[in-house]
Amino acid sequence: MKKNIKNKFYPIIFFTALLLIWEGISRLKVFPPFILPSPSSILVSLVTNFTSMQHHVLITLYEAIIGFIIAILLSLTMAIAMDSIIGFKKTLYPILIISQTIPIIIIAPLFIIWFGYGYTPKIVIVTLICFFPITISLMQGLATVDKELIDLLKSMGSNKIQIYKFVKMPSSMPSFFSGLKIAATYSIMGATIGEWVGGKNGLGVYMIRAKQSFATDRVFAAIIIITVLSILLLKIIEFAEKKYMPWLKFSKET
Repeated sequence: MKKNIKNKFYPIIFFTALLLIWEGISRLKVFPPFILPSPSSILVSLVTNFTSMQHHVLITLYEAIIGFIIAILLSLTMAIAMDSIIGFKKTLYPILIISQTIPIIIIAPLFIIWFGYGYTPKIVIVTLICFFPITISLMQGLATVDKELIDLLKSMGSNKIQIYKFVKMPSSMPSFFSGLKIAATYSIMGATIGEWVGGKNGLGVYMIRAKQSFATDRVFAAIIIITVLSILLLKIIEFAEKKYMPWLKFSKET
């Protein structure tokens, strides 16, 4: 226990030292403020401008959550379909892999053309970004289920639905939650990328406007909010994981 607490102090000490060095460089005016603002000025900007940023924060969070939920539903459907139907997996799995070689920033402008400047293209981008890690993680979890348990249920006359309900899905939950945690950290970023390409509101739009005004401190303030939102979503997933699989906490402690 003491060792774990001690290990947590190392990144805190390093991050604090990094901020102090950054603050010192800014105070010495090695770089102009519009190039590298000090951490203190970024914090002041975050506090003073937070009221005007709230609307943008809520829009980005809305796009990220809706896209994330859609990605979960699609991933569950796709992973189970590819696990249960071999031909389906052989057909779609290579396409799924190839799709990840295309950077989302390249095809994002197409979504703006197709769906306009509203919420839809941002939600589509978030869904695409989150879909892959959840699907792949769940597929791997379903593929590594103990075959003896499956054979046991088959010998007892269980059908496919019962096998998935009592064996495959519970056994694949650790992999599923691993994919959820990866996707959760990507969701806010995906919404922001969509707003960069084209939008009227959101943190991405706020950052572009701040950049055009050379208000770099406001850009960093938006980055801090994006980071906090991503960590918050990650912690929510971790909380759900512990509630759904309490035995994992026990196994880690032992």
